[in-house]
Amino acid sequence: MKIENAVVLVTGANRGIGLSFTRELLVRGARKVYAGARNPATITQADVQPLRLDVTQSDDVAAAAALASDVTLVINNAGIAQPGGFLAPDSEEVARRIFETNFFAMLRVSKAFAPVLKANGGGALLNVLSIASWVNGGDLAAYSASKSAAWSLTNALRNELAVQKTQVLGLHMAYVDTDLTRGFDVPKSSSEEIVQRALDGLESGLDEVMADELTLQVKRGMTAARPSYLPQAS
Repeated sequence: MKIENAVVLVTGANRGIGLSFTRELLVRGARKVYAGARNPATITQADVQPLRLDVTQSDDVAAAAALASDVTLVINNAGIAQPGGFLAPDSEEVARRIFETNFFAMLRVSKAFAPVLKANGGGALLNVLSIASWVNGGDLAAYSASKSAAWSLTNALRNELAVQKTQVLGLHMAYVDTDLTRGFDVPKSSSEEIVQRALDGLESGLDEVMADELTLQVKRGMTAARPSYLPQAS
């Protein structure tokens, strides 16, 4: 899919990777960019159309699909995280809250906009996933599990939407320098780099983008004798 003249919806567009998506889309000639956020007042970028969109609320999603009926590309970017393992006292509550945004909201938005994309020629769906789709070290246990589920959802949607010629791309990356990773003392990519690689992959017709070297190494290691998702010898 080509970005030039595309009409794009970006969820979670008020900061981080979502904000970088809106900027790069305009640079590449997108005709219109809907910037979705729970509070549209937090969208301060010029040349985008702020859109009230709490992805956890069915009414908001339905209203967005009705309003943004010209969309040809949906970027499911909205996501949340919280440190902690599955044995923590509040792990069930945390997991439910994270899954609501990272999995069920992605499903909700994809279902609502699938008919819109079909009506506009097929278009594309870009789901922001993670290296955590494959590796769960327990420090972000619920987040990792939600991204595994979102990866499976993305793979299913790719098959289900093929009949209407909708391209479905899964974007995987390791740590990115955003508010979500503040406090993690690890190497981080810039959100601009990640977005550029994602859109390059979309325009090249790819199904998946491994947006940094660590993610590529982990993906390659999935079929190793000691797969990368298992604890590695120190």
